[in-house]
Parts: sequence; C-alpha cells; structure tokens
Amino acid sequence: MDIIILGTGCPKCKTLEKLTRDTVQEMGITASVSKEEDIVKIMNYGIMHTPGLVINGKVVLSGRVPTSKEIKEIIINNQ
Repeated sequence: MDIIILGTGCPKCKTLEKLTRDTVQEMGITASVSKEEDIVKIMNYGIMHTPGLVINGKVVLSGRVPTSKEIKEIIINNQ
C-alpha cells in the first residue's frame, strides 16, 4: 500500500502525517507512508485544500484532519 500525505508543512499537514503513520503502525499493515510538500505536485492531484491523503494514487481525503478512527476506515476501504 502506498500512502502519500499532501501538504506544505502547515500544522494540519503535520498532524495528518503523524496520525496516519501512527494508525498504520497500530493496524500492523505494510505500507509506504511519504509526504509530498512540492506545491506543483500537490496541485497535480486536483485538491483545493490541504492536507490531503492519497492511497494507491487515489485522493481519499482533503481539506481537513480526520480522526484516527476515520483514517482506519479509509485505509480499510482503500486497500
């Protein structure tokens, strides 16, 4: 599973990255978690607000920080 956090480094982006990494570890799944901070590359995903969450090339969330429970559900639904 390939997970990318889209964000330029704002507090919400950093929070989403930490929550995502913690949730992946807690779930015990094998996933590559990375962060994309290049605004041009972020814009190529078509999101209007950061932070964004991309799983396997698909934008699954943007513009807000979800709860840990929501992240679990998103990961399960996009495996």
